[in-house]
Amino acid sequence: MNKIKLLLLLVAAIVLGGCQNSTNTEKKMSNISENTVQQTVEAIMEEQPEADRTLVEKGVAQAAALWESEDGSEQAFKDFAKENYLSDPEARKTLFDKLSTAFEIFYGTSNQVAVRLQSPIHLAGPEPTEIDYILAGFNPYSHLSDDLFANKTAFITILNFPFYTLQEKNTLGKNWNRLEWAYARMGDQFTTRIPAKIQAEQAKVLSESESYIASYNIMMGHLLTDDGRRLFPEDMVLLSHWNLRDELKSNYADVPNAQEKQEMIYQVMLRIVDQSIPAEVVNNPAYDWAPYSNKTYQNGKEVNLPAEGAARYSHILDMFHVEQQIDRYSPALPTGIARNFEKSMEVSAQDIEKLFIRMISSEQVKQVAELIKTRLGRDLRPYDIWYDGFKSRSSMPEDELTQLTRAKYPDTDAFAADMPRILQDLGFSTEDAKYIADRIVVDNARGSGHAWGAQGRWEPARLRTRIGKEGMDYKGYNIAVHEFGHNVEQTLDLYTIDHYMLSGVPNTAFTEALAFIFQKRDLQLLGFDQKIDDNTTLDIFWGAYEIMGVALVDMYTWQWLYEHPDATAEALRDAVVGIAKEVWNQYYEPVLGTHDSPLLAVYSHMINSPMYLPNYPFGHIIEYQLESHLAKAESKAEFASELKRIYTLGRLTPQIWMQQAVGSEVSVDPLLDAVEEIVGE
Repeated sequence: MNKIKLLLLLVAAIVLGGCQNSTNTEKKMSNISENTVQQTVEAIMEEQPEADRTLVEKGVAQAAALWESEDGSEQAFKDFAKENYLSDPEARKTLFDKLSTAFEIFYGTSNQVAVRLQSPIHLAGPEPTEIDYILAGFNPYSHLSDDLFANKTAFITILNFPFYTLQEKNTLGKNWNRLEWAYARMGDQFTTRIPAKIQAEQAKVLSESESYIASYNIMMGHLLTDDGRRLFPEDMVLLSHWNLRDELKSNYADVPNAQEKQEMIYQVMLRIVDQSIPAEVVNNPAYDWAPYSNKTYQNGKEVNLPAEGAARYSHILDMFHVEQQIDRYSPALPTGIARNFEKSMEVSAQDIEKLFIRMISSEQVKQVAELIKTRLGRDLRPYDIWYDGFKSRSSMPEDELTQLTRAKYPDTDAFAADMPRILQDLGFSTEDAKYIADRIVVDNARGSGHAWGAQGRWEPARLRTRIGKEGMDYKGYNIAVHEFGHNVEQTLDLYTIDHYMLSGVPNTAFTEALAFIFQKRDLQLLGFDQKIDDNTTLDIFWGAYEIMGVALVDMYTWQWLYEHPDATAEALRDAVVGIAKEVWNQYYEPVLGTHDSPLLAVYSHMINSPMYLPNYPFGHIIEYQLESHLAKAESKAEFASELKRIYTLGRLTPQIWMQQAVGSEVSVDPLLDAVEEIVGE
């Protein structure tokens, strides 16, 4: 899980904008008339007749739209555009190279500042103090956009490398060469002018929500059944939602009180979603808590503790209010929803919704559910969305796996030292394995773990994983392998890319896909015989089914927010619970039973990574198509070679990337067809 997207969101904040929602921030309009735009175009064409008129018109119009009175008069704009437009290909390439170097310096150094300042709240160590939280909320990017507009760097960039819409990229980009794609990505750098104050506020809100989630631990040893029994080890502490979910998954193995533990975790999750959980039992071992009756005890005596109320949802609301401010500065993408999907994901929200609904309403879901029901020998329950029986590890007691991982990885240094071997086991050459591993550092995370990529080709990617005093348990190892997949992607498509402006992947779903590919081979990397077979296909399918519903709840929540811009945190809480129930009743109750379950709203990403969740199911779809393609490899070396080829395609649009990677666009049909072959009647 690439949970920490703060950096990417902040970079995006530089180039994204908003609409005309009512806020206290006044939008400064361009002072350049349409007549001046036309005169400027004609003046450039007269002086440089070899110039491409379409590109001139595009660049001049886009620069004019962002030119404000303090930038100069209309005549100043006209003179500036004439002096700085470069039609000569060599001159344009020289400009591109210089700008690329500058942006790498800006982003890379700012990334290093953010990494260091946020370390106290992200990494294991002393409890953060107030100043740690304040400094973690500092946005090193906040004034960058303003400064680059003020010194005219932004306008030179816009003039010579104009922005292309998603439709234009998907159409024209089919015939672009690598340099033309890099020019187009350069055009994505400046499409609006968001004031530094708003960017700083966004960083602060994201930091606060991250801190809230990173400390949301449930003291499992202090959970009681209504008859007073404890089902979990005294020292077990699980972060919501990730560790709770993974503990629930581990109880599909043959372990004592397995289903009773699952039912209790489910009840805890429901209390978190509706916020009836007592606030004082979170990250606090001073109380015992019976989640069914919602009673709390201290030293054996019942005490009354207030519910959390709506704290969880206040963080979503704070982020929404920031997006409202950004809306005013993005007439082309007038909502956070549009910016997230059409700009960040480069897939429309409508297309994503159709894709997900097509799969979760398919007959194949019912067929797989019947198979799970047969295997479990009981009726399905809501938490069976996390059924883990298609994975090889589900038949192995987790405590045995934990003994192995704790012995193998007593600390972060041990995992770091083993990374070259892991890569070699996957088929990478000794040289490539060392090259990649040398550019990744491993830190002990305060939360469940995350991957933080580099932005400059002099800094490492960072793998944060949670390691206890006794070493890395199996849950931590499984997550660490996932995060390692992110780091490998982050390293390959930065350090080995042909143009810096193409570094990265089309969207975060594509890095999730590689992380899933790594994670699914976690037992293989421990030396077990782990095969990618029909069970792998079913596991991908069921995982996609689960997370698609979660993603829809996230998407519908933001739609509701834009329809109710003055909502309170309490109203938002009630709305999210209602949305989760509606999605459940329509697409999950027919398969898993239980009317009105709000379980789909439990994911912490809704709080600290706004609208990030759709990347996961989108990533599952991509993962299956990649797995199918990689299955054709005749050796581990060929497998690794294809991974390298695919993940150095860089930041094309999703559909074009997939065409070049596997020969077809993103679609759920291959996965549906494969499942039908496995379980169809």
